[in-house]
Amino acid sequence: MTDLPPLRDVIARHGLSASKALGQNFLFDEQLLDRIAAIPGDLQDKAVLEIGPGPGGLTRALLRAGARVTAIEMDRRCLPALAELAEVFPGQLTVVEGDAMAIDHGALLGEPFAVVANLPYNVGTALFVRWLSGESWPPQWSSLTLMFQQEVAQRIVAQPGTPAYGRLAVLSQWRSAASLAMKVHRSAFTPPPKVMSAIVHVTPGAMPEGVSARTLERLTEAAFGQRRKMLRQSLKSVPGAVDTLDRVGIDPQRRAETLSVEEFVALARALDG
Repeated sequence: MTDLPPLRDVIARHGLSASKALGQNFLFDEQLLDRIAAIPGDLQDKAVLEIGPGPGGLTRALLRAGARVTAIEMDRRCLPALAELAEVFPGQLTVVEGDAMAIDHGALLGEPFAVVANLPYNVGTALFVRWLSGESWPPQWSSLTLMFQQEVAQRIVAQPGTPAYGRLAVLSQWRSAASLAMKVHRSAFTPPPKVMSAIVHVTPGAMPEGVSARTLERLTEAAFGQRRKMLRQSLKSVPGAVDTLDRVGIDPQRRAETLSVEEFVALARALDG
């Protein structure tokens, strides 16, 4: 799109600067942004939800890929720059001013959608957990392509027995497939954050039968809340859980980080049964 000025010029013209309070870090490398937009696959005429577009760097890449983008932005300073972008891509961009945590995303889009976002660091994990939680499955989203601090990304894709393995890994993997799609060096951002970043790609899978999401959440909360303790101690707060360990063949002397996702699912199923 030759009509688009460089992102740095847009930011300078509108007097924008990244807000620490909003967890903002801007990406200017358009080739990198195009690579991120390609991770979900073909987006031509597909509905995409973007959270925290800022001045619209990733938004440009999504629009170039042919997506119909609904962008939720709470920083009013960025709205004029996004409005200019909407003029260049008529009918492709809808900007909603507001707090993404307070908006019903499914109702807003009204159709299946992919989520692609350089999430603000201060709400990224909370939004991610929200998309993965709840009893209704499969979800309305077809995939999640999300930028996190690298430490958080590693927790999402972690395997049992590793230091990063915990509640976030189980939540991400028990009915979804999660992978680390790309690492992004801190120098790619303006201003550079103190930590490295990475992009996680998640696609929903089949919901295991006979398992309540709430039961699984309670189990992992208790087990990893006291991860240094044996399960016979950490699961005491979940009624029936300790007795159920023997029934499903799990040694109560094991610790939470040694249990596979499948073992947590089996325990939750036995409790619900």
